[in-house]
Amino acid sequence: QVYLVESGGGSVQAGDSLRLSCVASGPTWSYAALGWFRQAPGKEREFVAAISVISRGYGSTLITDSVKGRFTISGDNAKNTVYLEMNSLKSEDTGVYFCAASRYSSASDLRDKRFYNYWGQGIQVTVSS
Repeated sequence: QVYLVESGGGSVQAGDSLRLSCVASGPTWSYAALGWFRQAPGKEREFVAAISVISRGYGSTLITDSVKGRFTISGDNAKNTVYLEMNSLKSEDTGVYFCAASRYSSASDLRDKRFYNYWGQGIQVTVSS
């Protein structure tokens, strides 16, 4: 069983920055990537970013086009933590952000929430314009 705990959310103004953290616990061999999804009120959960998990830490990253250039995903192997750095936030970035773990590693799979096996409880991010 993999447990994921998100932190770092909150309410900010448009143009501000936030850094979300996701601490993963459990057998690291059971997942090949960690990702971030978000869900706005009345909308489906959508992919934001993912990072592959390799033997020495974290590897390649994947970012959805709508946040490219503003959001960055990274990891700290020593802390078993993945970060989502969000800059120049917009009102449309508002939503509940979820951390998730996947056994898959292809870019197409990682963009699809159905390929994630474990999910955190989610954390609210609210951006006011």
